[in-house]
Amino acid sequence: MRPTLRLRLTLLNGILLVGAGVVLVLLAWLLVSESLHPVDELRAGSTVTLADGTTKEALVWQAEMVAQASRELLIKGFSALIAVGIIGVALAYLMAGRALRPLHYVTQTAQRLGEQTLDQRIRYSGGDDEVAELARTFDAMLDRLTAAFESQKRFVANASHELRTPLAVMRTEIDVTLSDDEADVAEYRRMAKVVRNASERANGLVDALLVLARSEAQSGRRLVRKMPADLSMSVHNALSAVKAEAERLKLDVTKDLSPAPVVGDPSLLDRLAGNLIENAIRYNHLLGRLWLRTESVDGRSLLIVGNTGYEVEPADVPGLFEPFQRGGWERTGSRGSGLGLSIVRAVCDAHGGTVSAVAQVGGGLEVTVSLPAADTTPVVAATASVPRVRT
Repeated sequence: MRPTLRLRLTLLNGILLVGAGVVLVLLAWLLVSESLHPVDELRAGSTVTLADGTTKEALVWQAEMVAQASRELLIKGFSALIAVGIIGVALAYLMAGRALRPLHYVTQTAQRLGEQTLDQRIRYSGGDDEVAELARTFDAMLDRLTAAFESQKRFVANASHELRTPLAVMRTEIDVTLSDDEADVAEYRRMAKVVRNASERANGLVDALLVLARSEAQSGRRLVRKMPADLSMSVHNALSAVKAEAERLKLDVTKDLSPAPVVGDPSLLDRLAGNLIENAIRYNHLLGRLWLRTESVDGRSLLIVGNTGYEVEPADVPGLFEPFQRGGWERTGSRGSGLGLSIVRAVCDAHGGTVSAVAQVGGGLEVTVSLPAADTTPVVAATASVPRVRT
């Protein structure tokens, strides 16, 4: 028999029960031996007459009486102790099994769980004890796993749809052009331009997926790279990359870039700032506004990016940080990959920071990123040494 928890509890209960019984029997034996001395107050040489008419010396009769009482006490006491011990161990085994039954159900449920059976729960209905707490914790864990699986399924389905769209466009353009016997060089150039745009879109989506996967892999763990950086420099670099688009829309750009030193992965931080600014421009309108601010306050480095643009319902704001979501509606392949704010959230998580957004009255959004300042985050510098090989 393997040393199960039920067996160990039963043995412990039996040892305690039998041990307590042995102590009580021995204590009773000592008390009886000490108290049975009725002839101590008689004169020496006194005798007693028994019921059968025989006469014995009082001291001899007392010794026989004490020996007989002690013998009967030990025999009957240990006999009762054995019976009580057997009954107590049996009852302890049954009670332990009953108390541990929910644990067996937890084990059986865990063994049955799979991708198709994540809807099963324990739903313990016993007393409010440790087992009930374990069952509730297990059910809560299953709820989180179910939500994670559903989110993963949606993500894979949306990613597949986003990738299928440009591939379908490329194949359609190629098939239509090749089936046209009268297609000239201009037609082939038009087809090549459409295929190039579709391939750039697919390549951008793949790059965004890789950045998202890289950021989420480091979420809650130590970053692979931790170097000094400044959010204001990341904003400056990102703004330079989209300067032409901002000028095309004739946006009123307001900058207040104070030093905001942090420690982290510079490439991820640049992507964070780039995604925020690109979204602020992409979803803006002609002659709109864009405001950028960086600062360091109370041990936190802040990056604030706001823009005018389309109206966003406050209830839809949390959904903007989910993959392939725009204003609470799933993306259908238009205007970007739909992963910009998802990457921002993943990068913030990887750096131990937070991100929040507020819908603006009249349209637009203001996003605030808060990361630990550089003076509160240690720099992890990797070192390597190459031994010299003697020749």
